[in-house]
Amino acid sequence: MSHASRPLAVLAFSGGLDTSWCVLDLARRGYRVHAVSVDCGGADADERARVAARARRLGASHEWIDARGELVDRFLRYLLAGHALRGGVYPLVVSAERVCQAAAVARRGRALGAALLAHGSTGAGNDQLRFDVAFAYLAPEIPSLAPVRAAGVSRAREEAELVAAGLSPDAFARTYSVNRGLWGQTVGGGATHDPWATPPETLYRHGAIDPALAPCTLVLRFTEGMPEALDGRPLPALEILERLDDLGARHGLGRGIHLGETVLGIKGRVVFEAPAAVLVLTAHRELAKLVTSQASLFWNDHLGQLYGSLVHEGRSFDPLARDLEAFFRSSARRVTGEVRLALGAGTFAVEGVRSPHALLDTRRARYGESSGLWDGRDAEGFCRVAQAGARLLAAAGGGDPAC
Repeated sequence: MSHASRPLAVLAFSGGLDTSWCVLDLARRGYRVHAVSVDCGGADADERARVAARARRLGASHEWIDARGELVDRFLRYLLAGHALRGGVYPLVVSAERVCQAAAVARRGRALGAALLAHGSTGAGNDQLRFDVAFAYLAPEIPSLAPVRAAGVSRAREEAELVAAGLSPDAFARTYSVNRGLWGQTVGGGATHDPWATPPETLYRHGAIDPALAPCTLVLRFTEGMPEALDGRPLPALEILERLDDLGARHGLGRGIHLGETVLGIKGRVVFEAPAAVLVLTAHRELAKLVTSQASLFWNDHLGQLYGSLVHEGRSFDPLARDLEAFFRSSARRVTGEVRLALGAGTFAVEGVRSPHALLDTRRARYGESSGLWDGRDAEGFCRVAQAGARLLAAAGGGDPAC
C-alpha cells in the first residue's frame, strides 16, 4: 500500500517523548500521520519550529493551530469568574488547555476526513479522559487510540526506539514532564513524586528568586469580569495574561506545589508556576468582594469549584457546565473596576480596589465608626433579636459546657 493511500491518523502532538513515539507506532499500524500541535500559550518561535521539525523527521505531516484566544474565551473566563482553584491552591493550569487542545484536534480530524484520532496519554494520568471524552463528543464517528496506553510501553523503550529512528529526546524529559501554557506551567516527575522532598528551584523558569529584585506596582482594569487594561492601556485579555505571565515569572510569583486527587482515584503531586493566573484570580476576587453581595459571592465561589472539577475531570461537555457558565456570565456583570497590585521578590499584595458598583460606601456607613443607615436604637434592637436563640438555648440547659 502506497503512503498516500494509507488511512489518515490525526495525532495530538506536543513533540515530547510520548507523542513522538506515537508517530512511529501509528506508522507501524499502517497509518499516515498528520501531527497537530495546538498552541495554548508558552510556545515561542523556536519551540514551534523544533516541534514541527521533529514531527516531519519522524515522517509525519504537521501543523500548528493557535487556540490561545479560544482558551481564554471558552474556558479561562469561567475559571476566572468562579475563582476556581483545585485544592484551594492550584489554578487548573493543564485541565482547560487539554480540553481545548483535544477539541481543536477533533475538529481538524473531521475536516481532514481522518480514519483515526490519536493522543499520547498514558494509562496513568488525567489527560486520557480529557482527550477521550472530547473526541467522543465532538467526533463520535471517528475511532480514537492512545498508542502508549494501548501498548503499555515504557519510557525507556520509547526512547530507545526514537534514538534508533535518529532522534535523541531531551535529557530533561527523561526525568520530568513539563507542560506550559497561557494559564501557567506544571512540572511532574523526579522529586515531585516524594511528598517530603523539596523540588529543586531549577524547575522554575527563572530558578531561584533574586531577593534584590526591584518592586513594582501595576493596575489591572476589569470590565464585566474580564481584564481589559493594564496600567491604563487597553489590551486584549490574551495579551494581558501573556504580559503578566512574563512579569510575574520574573518576580517568582505563582509558584507552588499541588498534591491532590487524580481522576483515577490516586494521589498526584506536581510543581506549578502560574503567575498570570494567580495575579488575575486574586485581583478578580478582590474586586468581586467589593461589588458582590455576600450570598452571591458565596455561591459564585462554591459553583466555581464545581465548574473547576468538571473541567479537571474531562466533563467540560456536560450540560451542567453550560448552566454554570450562564451563571458566571451573570455574576460577572458587576465586576467592573480597577485593582492595584504591588509586586515584590516572590510576593505580591492587593493594595487597592475601586469600582463604580462598589458596595462599600463610607459616605453612608463606616465599619466600626458610624452609620447613616441606622441609629443606636436600631443596632440595639438588632442585637436583641440576634440574642434570642442563645437565650432560649441557655434557658433549656443546652449551652456549650466548654464555655
